[in-house]
Order: sequence, then structure tokens, then C-alpha cells
Amino acid sequence: MYNLHLVSNNTDPMRKFALLLIASFLTLHNGFSQALDFTSVQAKVDFSRTLQVWDGFGFNYVETAHSSDMKTFNQEYGGFSLLDEVEKQEIIKLVFGEDGLKVGLVKMFLGSLHQTEPGGEFNHRYTTENMRYFVREGLKLTRSSGRDLQIITTLYGPPGYTTKQKVHRGRDLDPAYTDAVANYMIDWIKFLKEEEKFPVKYLSLHNEGEDWRRWDQKGFTEDKGHDYNLYWPPEQVIEFVKLMPEKLQASGLGDVGITPGETTNWYRFSTWGYTEALLQDEAALERLGLITSHGFYSGNYGRWFGEHKSTGIDRLRNVRPDLHAWVTSTSWSKMDAFNIKEMHGNIYTAKVNAIIPWAGIQRPPHWVGGDPNPGSAFTVSEDGSYRVRPGYYFYKQISRAGQPGMKVAEASAMDSETAVIAFASNGTDNPDAFVVVNINKKPQKIAVSVRGSKSGSFEAYRSTKNPDSKELDHIVEKYAPLGEYHLKEGMLVFNAPAGSVTTFYSK
Repeated sequence: MYNLHLVSNNTDPMRKFALLLIASFLTLHNGFSQALDFTSVQAKVDFSRTLQVWDGFGFNYVETAHSSDMKTFNQEYGGFSLLDEVEKQEIIKLVFGEDGLKVGLVKMFLGSLHQTEPGGEFNHRYTTENMRYFVREGLKLTRSSGRDLQIITTLYGPPGYTTKQKVHRGRDLDPAYTDAVANYMIDWIKFLKEEEKFPVKYLSLHNEGEDWRRWDQKGFTEDKGHDYNLYWPPEQVIEFVKLMPEKLQASGLGDVGITPGETTNWYRFSTWGYTEALLQDEAALERLGLITSHGFYSGNYGRWFGEHKSTGIDRLRNVRPDLHAWVTSTSWSKMDAFNIKEMHGNIYTAKVNAIIPWAGIQRPPHWVGGDPNPGSAFTVSEDGSYRVRPGYYFYKQISRAGQPGMKVAEASAMDSETAVIAFASNGTDNPDAFVVVNINKKPQKIAVSVRGSKSGSFEAYRSTKNPDSKELDHIVEKYAPLGEYHLKEGMLVFNAPAGSVTTFYSK
């Protein structure tokens, strides 16, 4: 160690300043000697400097997504209907268990088939049996481990009679049925909370309802493979954001917060008028419980352009600093390191508090025309078997690291093909953890300066997929244990294989 007492004992101001400069240089050189030889990527993690609270990672079981006539197409996209009890419980443990993903959030869709006519009875068991089983068993396992879940439920689409077109997946809400749609959502939440005893925390108004181009000019859905939807212009969102809290309160559901629905990406939420509409209506902004959007990323300008953009979130937080923001759907992409890099963008660029990917378990033949997002954590085959896919192992790298109640910590890397994601314990029982992503097609030596942690050693796990592989389900390492890494003079140095994600947990 360098003796710096000379600085405090010296009375010559110029000499004191010179010694401070030397001391600063020696400290920097000592801390980054491995990185400054220009053979490794310099990265930093500081657990003492934190950003937003982290609400957790989640899972989404999708049962019925776009079938308008279950007699013609008895859709069960999640696939649990094909599995036996042993297989179902295996997947429940892989998702909710202490050694699994340890998710803290669940998204549940409200489809359009729970009521067939105005004033008719609600049948919330119809088309939801397997989704409810998944959540019920997951909640039971989660609570047995001393943890809990938060549930957000999203209106996938309302009954057809509530639209001007009077068909399922019609475009326009018939204003005469505004209350009917509100009551449709409320009755579903009452069912989940009273019958199932599910901890429903938020109600989300729509699923990608901003995308007005999905219908023909008369408002009919021509694409049979398109999922349930309703067009939700900003004005309609504002109307329901103000309407629903009062109706929820009157129904004994005052603890359920309202969200503005889920645009396709944060760019659309920021630039398609939704942020401005909320900011211009004080009553709506006051009633808002949570900011939500899908977090799909596309870096090329065009129809599907979607960057990780925090502008809308920032502007709302300027007025309501307490507001959290959740990604309620995002792609599994190619189930590789790039997918975790996308999550890095949502966390550090969009500044979200939670991420729930798109359907984590899929039965491919039950999406008409082929699933546009074919990545997942599990796939169920028609013969009643299932397989665990690369998406599971890469998601496990980050979902276990970022547990509810932790905080996102400052992290950086001096290379655009390296991403570092850090979560500080924040007084929870969870260890400080950081995730290092290498999307380079070559291995990289990475030197991470670690500050603010009480631990001098970290336990590491890694998932790796060859970036040059043409096989979607190819994987080299599946959350493989790497043993302990010890800090040397505050630094952890390791070799990251091409296409790898490595997670370090403080010991």
C-alpha cells in the first residue's frame, strides 16, 4: 500500500497539491493496472451508488391469445393441457423455485371470451384453467420459500359486443359500452382476488392498443394470426385511467393500481401522444399507479423502430417521482447474450423497475401462422413432452440476480459489446450481484472494479451460446458454476467467452 500520510503532514500548499496528484495517480494505477495494459475491457460496479428500486423479473403464461371460436380452434398456447402432473410441477419449480428463475412478478391476460352478451354472466374459468393453475402453484411454491409475487393483469381484448364492429378483435370501442368494459375488468379482478386469493397489484388497460394499422379501414381484423386487441387512442386511455380507480374502490378493490396500458415499445409511449396526454390531465396523472409498456427493441428506423427510450418515463417522474415503470412484454430474441443486452437497455437506458418477457412457455402449433416471437424458456410438444430452451438459462443469469426490493447499482464498461448490470442488496437478504454480457464474437478479458460491497469474493455462473451458430436452440453452457472469484486490490478479472453471460454473487 502507498503511504499517503505525507500529504496531511505537509504544510506547503504546492507540495501538498503535488503529492495529492501523485497519490491519485498511484491509486488509479493500482486499481486499474490490469485494465490499463490495453488487453482487457475496463468495467466498474459500485454497489454504494444506486439508481432505481428493482421490483423484480417476471413470467407470463399465455393460454388463449387470438381464438374467436374455441369450437373451431380450441387454443391452449401455454401447453400445460398436454403435460402430466409431474411435468407441470417440474416447470413450476424451474420458474418459481429457489433453484429456478425465482421470479417475483406474474402477468395474467384477460381475454375476450369471458362474457358473450350484454349483461350476461361472466365465466372467468373459461379459457383460463391452465394459466390459473400455473399461477396458483407458482404462488404456493414462492410463499413456501418466504417470498411473494406481484400480479399484473392486462385486458388482452374486450368481448366483441363492446366494439362498434360487434366482433371479436374489432377495432373501436362502442362508447355505449364503456361501463361494460370497465365492469368486465373489475369482475375478473374480483374473481382472481376472491376466488383464487391471488395478489393482484395492477390492472393494465390494453395490449399494444396504440397500433391502429392492425385493422382494415372498417375496423376488422383480417390477419387470423393476430392476437386479441382493441384500439386505444390517448384520449381513451385518459378516460379509463380516471374512471377505473373510482370503480375499483367502489368494488372493494382500492388496492389495485391502474396503468396506461402497454404500447409496443418505449419509443411509442414517449412519442405517440400517450405521455403528453397524461401530463396534460392532472386528474389522470394523479390516479396513475404504474407506468407500463412493452420493451421490444428495434434499432432500425421504420414501422417497427423501437429504442430503449426513457423520455416518457422521465417526464412523468418529473411530476410524480414515486412512479415505477415496468416492461410487461419483451422478446426472447434468439435466446442468447444479445437478449440480456436488450434487458440492459431497458434497465439502464429506459430506467425501468421490472421486466416481464413475452410468453415464457409456448406450444408452437397453437399460434396461427407461426409465432412472430419464437424464443421462450420452454416449448411443449404435441406428444406431451417439453424441453428447456436456451432462453431459460440466459434469463436465469439475470432473473436470480435482480430480486424484488434490491436496487439497480451504477455499472459501466468501456466497450459497446460488453454490458454490465448490477443489483445492490438494499437491505434485503439477497446478495449484491452483477451480470457481465459479452456479445462479441470473440472472447474478451474483462477487468471489473468492484466498490461498495462488503464481500471480497464472488460466486460465478455462466451461460454461453456460440454467436456463429445457425441453430436457434444451440447452447454451450447452461448456467454453469464457475467457482469463486476473489477481488485483488478491488478488482475482479476474468475471461468472458464469445456470446456469454456471467453472473457474480457476493459471498
